[in-house]
Amino acid sequence: MDAEERKIPSHEVTYARLRDMILYGHLAPGAPVTIQGLIADLGAGMTPVREAIRRLTAEGALLPQGNRRVAVPQLSSEMLDQVAFARLAIEPKLAELAGGRLTPAQIDRLEAIDGKVNRAIEAGCLSDYLAANHAFHFALYKAAEAPVLLDLARSLWLRAGPSLRAVIARYGRETAPDLHREALAAMRSGDAKALAGAIERDIQQGVDHVRQSLAESS
Repeated sequence: MDAEERKIPSHEVTYARLRDMILYGHLAPGAPVTIQGLIADLGAGMTPVREAIRRLTAEGALLPQGNRRVAVPQLSSEMLDQVAFARLAIEPKLAELAGGRLTPAQIDRLEAIDGKVNRAIEAGCLSDYLAANHAFHFALYKAAEAPVLLDLARSLWLRAGPSLRAVIARYGRETAPDLHREALAAMRSGDAKALAGAIERDIQQGVDHVRQSLAESS
């Protein structure tokens, strides 16, 4: 294929950009945004933006608000219980599968990504933290070579990520969950079970912060 044939379709680029805006905290849960505003922010046409909204609505990451507006849904305690159950079942398994496949070069890359996580926390940059934290987890999960579980994990992060953004924005950077050093140590030692345990605790810590925030808000 030539370069033009390899070009990613514009609707896929628009979908990926809007998905990242949700994942990385650019759209606050419960705050409606207009479709015209998204068109301007994304630098895309009406058709690809509407298609991206349609897909993300089907994935549970956006809710139509009427009057040409959409919003990232606010996570209820009941929905949090379901998301937490699924994440704690799927993501530690991905980590365990990845643990037996990681190469030294992949571990080095994960350590470099974790450095970005730490720098974002120190700088108090919420969007950079969320982006780097997502990159760390999914660089690990991709190494599992388990595409069905990977797709499920991606869908769950679209539902869980925005609420973590709200928690950190409310309580400060000390709430940012990060047990990555434990995970990296388990990778270096080749202990897949320990790696799964570190990821499980990392997820649980984030879930606990979100649950606390929901309880205080109610």
